[in-house]
Amino acid sequence: MSAFSDMVTWFNDPLNWTNPDGILTRLREHLQISFLSVLFGCLVAWPVGTWLGRRGAGSGVVVILSNITQAMPVIALLTILSLSPLGIGMPAVVVALTVFSLPPLLANAYTGMREIDPEVRDAGKGVGMTWTQLLLRVEIPLAVPFLATGLRIATTQVVATATLATLVNGGGLGNIISAGFGLGPGRGDAQILAGAVLVALLALLIDGLMALLERKVTPRVLRQAAGRA
Repeated sequence: MSAFSDMVTWFNDPLNWTNPDGILTRLREHLQISFLSVLFGCLVAWPVGTWLGRRGAGSGVVVILSNITQAMPVIALLTILSLSPLGIGMPAVVVALTVFSLPPLLANAYTGMREIDPEVRDAGKGVGMTWTQLLLRVEIPLAVPFLATGLRIATTQVVATATLATLVNGGGLGNIISAGFGLGPGRGDAQILAGAVLVALLALLIDGLMALLERKVTPRVLRQAAGRA
């Protein structure tokens, strides 16, 4: 139990929150890394997944892209990118985590488009909707539950995995954990435990917020239909 009491003492030290390597600085870095990674992932995966889903002939491409990105370990990708022109630091981390975020975003965007009833598209075309109007007014709103689910999964995974940024000097809450290991056995136990708790709580908090967002952006009629199902 001493490790837990030492962790509480560590949290109660104001310097551990406000110093240049403290919780607030590392939390801001962690959120920045996660936000940029998911943002870039959405900018890549959603247009591609939507386009392939509308065509209806890209299931194999989606599977291949998802398998390739999932098969590449994040640590290996971080190492490769840190030795590239991106160098050591946050840019390499953001690119690696962007790749890591692609599978759920891409797969759910594709599925969202494929699940739309063809009769709905035909009805839109029948009232004179253009390609763009059909996409923005009919298809994307109907695909929102799938897009939101992919966004939730990708965001939670990225927030948890961003801890590895410390391996290439990319910042984030992982620095608190790695600094604790640098203090040696016993001395750094409280800091290591505190860093792990911070990452776990942040991931749970983000997942909860994304669940609320997922419910908020899902049209009421679709929520009611899901409830009846």
